[in-house]
Amino acid sequence: MTQMELNKRQTDILEIVKGNGPITGEQIAERLGLARATIRPDLAILTMAGYLDARPRVGYFYSGKKPVQSVEDSMIGMKVRDFQSMPVVIAEHISVYDAICQMFLEDVGTLFVIDDSLFLTGVLSRKDLLRTSLGGNDLNKMPVHVIMTRMPNITYCEKQDTLIQAAKKMIDKQIDALPVIERKGEGLAVVGRITKTNITAAFLSLGDDHEL
Repeated sequence: MTQMELNKRQTDILEIVKGNGPITGEQIAERLGLARATIRPDLAILTMAGYLDARPRVGYFYSGKKPVQSVEDSMIGMKVRDFQSMPVVIAEHISVYDAICQMFLEDVGTLFVIDDSLFLTGVLSRKDLLRTSLGGNDLNKMPVHVIMTRMPNITYCEKQDTLIQAAKKMIDKQIDALPVIERKGEGLAVVGRITKTNITAAFLSLGDDHEL
């Protein structure tokens, strides 16, 4: 990987912080003759890239880290187990109608189906339920195992996987959520879920810019 290329203003900011840090964003803007809002994106980029560190009520200071390595290490260090949320599971014998009710009550886009041993056997998405409801079927009599996605077509992840690995799986399969599983003998127990929202929130946290 090549190091990121800084523009002139970002280079000037870096030199100011190197020689005067810790220094607030307002003080940096004054030295450049610019408004604080004008340089806010530059400060966010420099902080996210690892050139600068930021401390609330203290200011920015030069970190000495290599920028690309800093971002890469941060992203690789993000594990599924640290960002997963609670799964919503249903039994494979319940009706499609009850599954629709459960999905709306829990406000989720994906349901995970388990058998009597509490192991993962299927996945139901909003598209699956919508397609079935439009087909003129008796939703109260049709069990979810008739329409769910089954193994080996279920895409899942494990707690020790990185968020990058989980994101790639969702993009490759064009799905919105993955069950987080734990292997128990020959079965897969559902212990969590990871969604596009979980991943987006985690990655955005890399670029948080403190108002200093």
